[in-house]
Amino acid sequence: MTNEARRAERAARSRKTAGQPLWRQRDFGFFWLAQTLSVLGDSFSLIALPLLVLQATGSVARMGLLTAVGGVAMVLAAVFAGVVVDRVDRRRLLIGCDLVRMVLYGLVPLVWLAGPQLWLLYVVLPLCEAVGMLFAVGYVTVVRGLVDVTRLTEANGRVNATAAAAGVLGPLGAGLVAAWAGPADAVAVDAASYAVSAALLLFVQVRERTGDDRPAERRGVWHDLRTGVGYLVRHPVLRSVTGLLAVFSFLSLGINDLLIYHLKHDLGRDDGTVGTVMAIGAVGTVTGALLVARLRRRLGFGPTWIGTTTLCGLAFAGLGWVRTVPAVALLGAVYLACVGMAGTCSMSLRQEITPEPLLGRVTAAHWTLQYSLAPIGAAVLTWAAERYGTAPVAAAAGACCSLIAVAGLGTPIRTAAAREQP
Repeated sequence: MTNEARRAERAARSRKTAGQPLWRQRDFGFFWLAQTLSVLGDSFSLIALPLLVLQATGSVARMGLLTAVGGVAMVLAAVFAGVVVDRVDRRRLLIGCDLVRMVLYGLVPLVWLAGPQLWLLYVVLPLCEAVGMLFAVGYVTVVRGLVDVTRLTEANGRVNATAAAAGVLGPLGAGLVAAWAGPADAVAVDAASYAVSAALLLFVQVRERTGDDRPAERRGVWHDLRTGVGYLVRHPVLRSVTGLLAVFSFLSLGINDLLIYHLKHDLGRDDGTVGTVMAIGAVGTVTGALLVARLRRRLGFGPTWIGTTTLCGLAFAGLGWVRTVPAVALLGAVYLACVGMAGTCSMSLRQEITPEPLLGRVTAAHWTLQYSLAPIGAAVLTWAAERYGTAPVAAAAGACCSLIAVAGLGTPIRTAAAREQP
């Protein structure tokens, strides 16, 4: 079959499925399933890696240091991720990223057979975070190539909802596996999930870029980087969202370490309880993902983003003070529901208003700026929690997160429309 025939076949399929429910669209369905299974595995490492560090050192500061190192790698990768994504075959990039992470995470349980090797985590996690950033930027652009632009918020919400549903089972399974066989074996589940995700992506066909959607003439890496940053900075809403999220991420990147430390150290709970609390929290993400499209249609982008981000901060502020497991789980669920809604709104807006040839670079520029200070924040947050306790540190950080969201009332975010042009 010639390239022209393939393009014609894909165009015909796109027209045929445009009005169908998302779950009946073949390419989106395979992509949707691949991401759900991948997140199921991710949720194992989300718990298992901090538990490995805590098991070996007993220190929340060391947990935060690992998070910070991974965050630095993520930021550095984000600088170039958009350039790479806008220049290569995106489906092949996603498959390659899955396979690389399968190999890297698979090393952890193998090496751990000889005993704890913390140095390996400081090698594997940064590499996986860097590859994961490439995957994340590619994911945003692939969704744009699978569904109509008017259904982006719905598509993102559906993917996030089922991913969060997998996140309910993942922490439960991770907690049970960690309690029964050890955290290293839980990491092995994550490695296997990437293999399945890569296999499913082989069945996905992404709409080819044609005409105005094709990348512009290549003028060098630094020119491409400046192009992405320039578009982001010139757009008043995207600029405001990125600036506020940079401070929010500085304060909140270490929240997962803080939550695990609070349950294990302050409340004296076991690994199974940690997994259960994280699973209940993921129910909040499912709820938020299912509600976000309807809420945004009713309230608009600005009120939805500001309101949900404010609630994130309030839930964060209370996490360290509550002393019962159900209360911790409830606040965790509220936090994850609201952060999921705010994140889906932000990503959907960028997909809607950014020209397709720039989408990878603009997404990468956004995440580079958003997380540029976050690794430092994670290290500071966990160090402060170990020195002063989780309650006052969580209260201060959460209150500041809410104030950051309220500050959005004084920016163009407050009146942002759904598909506003710069």
